[in-house]
Amino acid sequence: MNDNRNPSFTKETFEKELKLLLGIKKIIWLKGIKGNDITDAHVDFYARFTKIGTVLVSRENYTKSYDYAITRENIEILQNSTDAKGNPLEVIIIDNPETFNKSFGDKDFAAGYIGYYVCNDAVIMQKFGDTQADQNAFNIIQNQFPNRTIEQIATDGIASGGGSIHCSTQQEPKD
Repeated sequence: MNDNRNPSFTKETFEKELKLLLGIKKIIWLKGIKGNDITDAHVDFYARFTKIGTVLVSRENYTKSYDYAITRENIEILQNSTDAKGNPLEVIIIDNPETFNKSFGDKDFAAGYIGYYVCNDAVIMQKFGDTQADQNAFNIIQNQFPNRTIEQIATDGIASGGGSIHCSTQQEPKD
């Protein structure tokens, strides 16, 4: 919800349209921070469902980041949410990397793992050079997509512009 996108839509209007267009029954609203990044906090940087009832959520641990408090609020929202049938969600936290390559710039750097790309037989995901965080994220993604090859690539150029692999691709199934 932001005045620069669909300014006449209310939350209720959004929900009605999304439910109609996407065939969904329930919407969970997460927090964002207007004006602090180039996207005004796209949800695909903060949380992604991997299957019914399971959601990955990003956690920022750098206390001076504007995302520090928001990621914790979003975790709490999801931990207290249910799916469309009233079942509690399985919330899996992926910690953002503590270090990353700043050679492309770091003003808008999007250092998170949620923006992976799911293709037919693989998942293409980010790595940032933080060995422990990269491996932890890889393990979580591998666990969520056990029948796919997980490829982890450096995305510093994309991330320095505030994006992720998911922002730079468009899924198109082979069948």
